[in-house]
Amino acid sequence: MYSIIVVPQPTTEDERPGERFELAPGERLAFGRSAGNDLVIAHDGVSRRAGQITAQGAFWLLSNLSAHQTYVVDNPEGAGEHIKIGPGRLDAPVPFEFSRIVLPAAGDLLPIEVWAPRHDYLCGPHGAEGDPTAPAFCLDRSKRYYAVLTALCEPRLRGDPHAPLPTVDQVVERLRPTWPAASRTSVQWNIDYLAVKLRLKPAPETAETGPRLNGKKEALVSLALRFDLVREDDLALLAARAVR
Repeated sequence: MYSIIVVPQPTTEDERPGERFELAPGERLAFGRSAGNDLVIAHDGVSRRAGQITAQGAFWLLSNLSAHQTYVVDNPEGAGEHIKIGPGRLDAPVPFEFSRIVLPAAGDLLPIEVWAPRHDYLCGPHGAEGDPTAPAFCLDRSKRYYAVLTALCEPRLRGDPHAPLPTVDQVVERLRPTWPAASRTSVQWNIDYLAVKLRLKPAPETAETGPRLNGKKEALVSLALRFDLVREDDLALLAARAVR
């Protein structure tokens, strides 16, 4: 199995479709504007020798060979999680299974998508005998609150880590096919319930007088995506979107 798969997006000056590179552990891919690179990015804002990707077993390394530009590596599945690779940084490890390198280029942001399909997992017994470890988050996927949480996470699970979150009214409409009685009041109740259940705010009977929690939906979605409480597969819990 290949260690990583690199899929560059065509630039405004280079519309080559379907190009991809498959790298086995130890193999490298150089990218930049000049013709001597493995991946040539035909954009005046990209350095002649812009960077290098190195496959390294179950993860990969990124070298930023530019003199002035910082590169950003987004985790599209991680609620805005990202790392920054400064100019001249060599062999920065990237742990994300699915990543998007963003190259700033004279007013454009050029993406390069990287998959790391090789995964290593622990085999054999996972723990010693005795009492089981308490789960970190107790969520029931059959409950209404989980459908609300999934609807809140949906825009970012569909590939845009910076997508605005749906409003309460939009969540109501999204859930109507499977929850005809959904209303603003019931959806907002479930959002408040999730904030307590996931310990983002104290329960009403123990809460002290003070300012209310701001950015409640953002905090819920960030926590859910960071710890994989909601995954892309869970979108099947929502009714298929109507064809427009």
